[in-house]
Amino acid sequence: MIVYRIILSLAAPVVALLYLLRRLRGRITAADLRERLGGGPHTTAPDAPHGPDAPALWLHAASNGELASARPLISALLARDPALRLVITTNSLTGRALAQGWNDPRIAARLAPLDYRPLLRRFLRRHRPAALLLIESDLWLNRIFTLHRAGLPVMVISARMSARSAARWQRVAPRLARQLMTRLHGVSAQDSATEDRLRALGLPETRRLARVNLKAAVTLPAPDPAERDACRRVFDRAHTVLAASTHPGEEEIILDAFARAQIHDPALRLILAPRHPRRGDEVRRLIAARGLSLRRRAAGEAPTANAAVYLADTLGEMALWFDLACSSFIGGSLVPLGGHTPYEPAQRGTAILHGPHLQNFAAIYARLDAEGGARQISDAETLARGFLMPSAEARVMADTARRIAAEEAGDGQLDDLVAYIARVTQVSRSG
Repeated sequence: MIVYRIILSLAAPVVALLYLLRRLRGRITAADLRERLGGGPHTTAPDAPHGPDAPALWLHAASNGELASARPLISALLARDPALRLVITTNSLTGRALAQGWNDPRIAARLAPLDYRPLLRRFLRRHRPAALLLIESDLWLNRIFTLHRAGLPVMVISARMSARSAARWQRVAPRLARQLMTRLHGVSAQDSATEDRLRALGLPETRRLARVNLKAAVTLPAPDPAERDACRRVFDRAHTVLAASTHPGEEEIILDAFARAQIHDPALRLILAPRHPRRGDEVRRLIAARGLSLRRRAAGEAPTANAAVYLADTLGEMALWFDLACSSFIGGSLVPLGGHTPYEPAQRGTAILHGPHLQNFAAIYARLDAEGGARQISDAETLARGFLMPSAEARVMADTARRIAAEEAGDGQLDDLVAYIARVTQVSRSG
């Protein structure tokens, strides 16, 4: 732990310079920077919703995906205790915007404080949480040790740890890993493999909670029926493919695959939805460079029948795009980023295509592939073949994926988990 803190201290000038440059370039505001430094508006002010003494719970989700998956848990916690207020932190501006978009007066959305003890203590004084819920991962050491020292429980919900991450902990810092595990009040793993890895790193058996996979249980909000009907008049599902949550290095392969597929099916249409909408200009240039006609969602352009590509560079509309596509490539899997959730496309009834990099969801993708609910591709040629999949074959694949997703979700024991969190939080407040 001392070595970690020394490294952080040495890195502080570099971190400060990076944030200063982001501020000067207009990528973050002064208010954003204050939140990263543990500041920002108080949630314990006298005029705060439900008063300054209402119980608070700090929930951290690194990105949009984790935060969206936590929505059922958040709703259940707020429904159980009408006086509860939630301080939700994320690492991204889009994640914070997602939480703010829920328009719940009991939710305060902030950027997460950097992992420096003075900033964390400042954050705790400002918001006075009774406990911290970490969604999936993002196990920053100072954050966990600081809360533990303050007597505040830290729980990890739907915990996920890849074999690679576990091996790195064992190789580089096994003693620190054991210390970290013993400072977690409770851990609900999302699968048995993660549970075994955490045990091997030193998680006490008494801290193990029932397994819950939030991403399997989450349901995307249904798209507006009128909007969906309008889009269906333009997109023939049998000839529409989607590339969802794509990253740099993937769009080039996707566009090359689409161009190849269009030779065999000139009616084929592509909806391209980058993981981060801020990359819209960059992706638009890639499309234009290939001479493909396009329309862009963020520019307010409705899809038309004569545009080959629809650039869906917006947030909160993925259910609509899944509903329109016969087959969907799920990004983060052709580049070594670990892949993104297959549960959402499975629930929406679209055939799933993916690359080889799947460590974030290895178990569910392995089952989908084995039972015919998904197909792995490796390059533009194999992706083009996937885009040309007959619609009848795609329907069988989609039905299989939907069945598997429903089986994986189960009841999730979410009610028991919510009761446990409420009990721990109450004890923390009274203690």
